[in-house]
Amino acid sequence: MRKLILSSITVLIITFNSFGQEISPYIKIGESSESIQQVSDKVINTLKENSFEVLGMYNPSNKSTLKVIAFTRTDLKETVVKITDRGALAATFKVGLIQKDGKVVISYTNPDYILRAYLGDNYVTFKSTFEKFSADLKTTFSTLGTSFTPFGGSIKADKLGKYHYKIMMPYFSDPVELNEYTSFEEGLKIIEANLKAKKGQTVEVYKIVYPNEKIAVFGVGLQSKEDGESVFLPKIGEDHLAALPYEIILQGKTATMLHGKYRIALHWPELTMGTFMKIMSTPGDIEDTLEGLCE
Repeated sequence: MRKLILSSITVLIITFNSFGQEISPYIKIGESSESIQQVSDKVINTLKENSFEVLGMYNPSNKSTLKVIAFTRTDLKETVVKITDRGALAATFKVGLIQKDGKVVISYTNPDYILRAYLGDNYVTFKSTFEKFSADLKTTFSTLGTSFTPFGGSIKADKLGKYHYKIMMPYFSDPVELNEYTSFEEGLKIIEANLKAKKGQTVEVYKIVYPNEKIAVFGVGLQSKEDGESVFLPKIGEDHLAALPYEIILQGKTATMLHGKYRIALHWPELTMGTFMKIMSTPGDIEDTLEGLCE
């Protein structure tokens, strides 16, 4: 009986610690004295050699000192799409490279953070798959650095699935509708054509299409000098560049995006209200740009 009680207490402690755990949006792998191109090549080769699929890459803000590499893996991609409320947004992870002070800092988006935030209660259902993905990613990146230091603020694990910045601010479940089409195929054709034309000074960074499920996710670089990344990123922190690019998700006949006031706050959880006010127009600017791509 005593063993049973002790065992129950242990389980409760582990469960409590798991829910009460603070999780950060990014993990710093380390630093390199090589050029950003050399580091980029190493990251890409390392991912490919370890069964990850590199989806695309680009320079946020059109700056040669910033680079993002988007990637996925088959097991993750096939699991998250089972979650009908835009689960496919969680299929893509990013490595961020930033060159400063003669070094290239290497970081990546933390799967434990993003998956809990985007998938909510569904995270637990597929937890073993996600934990393996996260562990394999760390093993893969261990050839590039040894720091693996969380950074970028933190949110409690049990709060991520229902996260919002402040009262009256949007949740994950409050997306912005960009357009509705007569069919999935029509929507896909329109968005692809607009991205090919770089409409609104955008660039297609990556694309994932699930033809059977009629779902597509586009990673979109925002390169306008008037209201794009070069305007808002320096104000809120370039160290978080792996938050980019922004996404459009087409599910069935409807194209949506995560609300800027949710997505920006989630990826920059330390933002003060004062800093948020400096980019007051950014959520609307992003919406206008992505809406233009869907028309």
